[in-house]
Amino acid sequence: MKKIIDTKHAPAAIGPYSQGVSLGNLVFTSGQLPLVPETMVFIEGGIKEQAAQSLNNLKAVLEESGAALDSVLKTTCFLANMEDFAAFNEVYLEIFGTDAAPARSCVEAARLPKDALVEVEAVAFIK
Repeated sequence: MKKIIDTKHAPAAIGPYSQGVSLGNLVFTSGQLPLVPETMVFIEGGIKEQAAQSLNNLKAVLEESGAALDSVLKTTCFLANMEDFAAFNEVYLEIFGTDAAPARSCVEAARLPKDALVEVEAVAFIK
């Protein structure tokens, strides 16, 4: 049965969508922006700070579902500027490492919601 994932530890949806959805043991997250959940304002700083906040928000949605960062199968990462790719990778590497890193797509988007520098979504499984 489809289950809607909702947590106060990640930003509330800013449109007609859920933070995530699970079906069986699979979890599909919506894209996580670098919004601080308590204020719904972007974290201060540049791409590294925004990447870390987006990934922390992703972690919160995954944990609410019963999944975790180490059960992520695939991420899709959207960057406002591909010039930020190397800096984004530094933060991503801290979170996922290399040995068991999930499959990933990383693309430049013409524009992200609220003019974010980064947005990250994932598919994971509940152990």
